[in-house]
Amino acid sequence: MNSSAIFEQLLSAGDDPERVLDQTVEYFRSQALPMELFEALKMQIRARLGLALNPTDNEPSRSEDIDRALESGLLNACRESGRMLIDQGRVLEGWTYLRPIGDMDEAREMFSKIEITDENYEEMIQVLLHEGVDIGRGFQAILDHQGTCNSITMFDQAVGQRGKTDQQAAAERLLLHFYNELIELVRADITERDKAPGPDESLYDMISTRKWVLEEGGYHLDTTHLSATVRIASVLNQRELIDKAWELTQYGKRLNHQFQYPGEEPFVDFYPAYAAFYGILRGENVEPGLKLFHRKATSVNAEQHGTGAIETYVDLLDRVGRHQEAIDAAIEMVPDDVPSARIVPLLLDIAGRAKKAGVENPYDAVLAYCQDHNDVLGYAAALHASK
Repeated sequence: MNSSAIFEQLLSAGDDPERVLDQTVEYFRSQALPMELFEALKMQIRARLGLALNPTDNEPSRSEDIDRALESGLLNACRESGRMLIDQGRVLEGWTYLRPIGDMDEAREMFSKIEITDENYEEMIQVLLHEGVDIGRGFQAILDHQGTCNSITMFDQAVGQRGKTDQQAAAERLLLHFYNELIELVRADITERDKAPGPDESLYDMISTRKWVLEEGGYHLDTTHLSATVRIASVLNQRELIDKAWELTQYGKRLNHQFQYPGEEPFVDFYPAYAAFYGILRGENVEPGLKLFHRKATSVNAEQHGTGAIETYVDLLDRVGRHQEAIDAAIEMVPDDVPSARIVPLLLDIAGRAKKAGVENPYDAVLAYCQDHNDVLGYAAALHASK
């Protein structure tokens, strides 16, 4: 419909104000004009609720029912206009309309239909990664477009500050990317120098039976990227991924000493410590491994090195199913000057898993801790969760 036709159509409907707005909405919808459509939908919603078409500074107060209906209508208008913008490939504009809805699953589904290209890369990274719509896909795009080094930097600067689920989504992409690249390089190296490895040989299989692969200071990928990947992968839970991370520690342990970079406590002895960490999660040498990290948790000076050693030990206890021990260890080991507000969310999280695992009264220790530290909010949260 051309513009002159819509003016004639609206004029013919002039005696019916509701019909005028309906036809205006349908015109912008048919012409795929999302921003104009939103304004028309807003006018339509306000008219149906008996409000002035355009809001003013001195609008009379409205009832709660009217406010709820107006909000619902505006959110639906945002959804329709946002979807239209995304269908047109207008990434940031579409997200501007979708953000107020707050439905990340719906937004993720919409953006999944947009191919990431050189032209929209920056906007897609902004939405997927920085806005948190799809951390895994956004991080994969950085790996694909900017490589491992920039991806690790992005993880440490942005993703590492987000929740564990977001960290895991990015860490999985990094681990698989690095592991798959490394294993292909190792396989090609062996094939060039000796008989080709079997198709089912893992990275560990290849390097454990051919010790010459890493002799004389040899390596196949940037060793700083290797250590960063081992560190970042520690948030992952799936056995297949833990196995791959453990294999990377075995590769790292065989590197020349000049590439054996120290880590932060409790991973100063970097590859052996992380090998023990992942070994515990694999169910191997669990008791000796836990004793190692318990010793670190009790001996490392928290004022000098922070609480990383304690947090690692508590995390390991929790992840191997010793939830009550994890709660007790956290309460016993965390220094008194650490605010309870930092500790209680962790304790509640572990207690929730303990309860699901059938542990009796896992919240009792949390309640006692909150009371000892005069944490009323924490106590209320623990008491509520316990019921």
